[in-house]
Amino acid sequence: MQCKKLHKKLIFFLEGDLPGHEMEQVKQHLTECNECAAFASEMSKTLNVLQAEKSPEVNPFFYTRVKARLESQTEKPAQFMRNPFLARVLQPAFFSLLLLAGIYTGIKIGQPADTGASYFQQEQVVPYLNEMEAEPIEAFLME
Repeated sequence: MQCKKLHKKLIFFLEGDLPGHEMEQVKQHLTECNECAAFASEMSKTLNVLQAEKSPEVNPFFYTRVKARLESQTEKPAQFMRNPFLARVLQPAFFSLLLLAGIYTGIKIGQPADTGASYFQQEQVVPYLNEMEAEPIEAFLME
């Protein structure tokens, strides 16, 4: 038997799933080939470790102990504020003021700026755009 064929059948050999004549061929090859025998022993050790880790021992009372411990613990209420007055009165008042400030700011942002300086400056710009009123001679020539 060749080493490649043995490597393909080695797991089945270690688990005992091969037919009788193939088991004999694998045993014979393992006695003749030292490299394959070392590989088979390493594979056997690996499978033994996997088998041991696969099914750990289960403590039969584990579930009942955990359940009893969870039931025995008392739930502590979370205290964010020491004074209940702060939680009941001041906190809603603060958030109401904050909401009103946000609404006021939104209204002010939405309104156009209405200042006297910008209106005055706008009137100053108009005569430069309409120069026909400033120079009557041009108006006379255009008629």
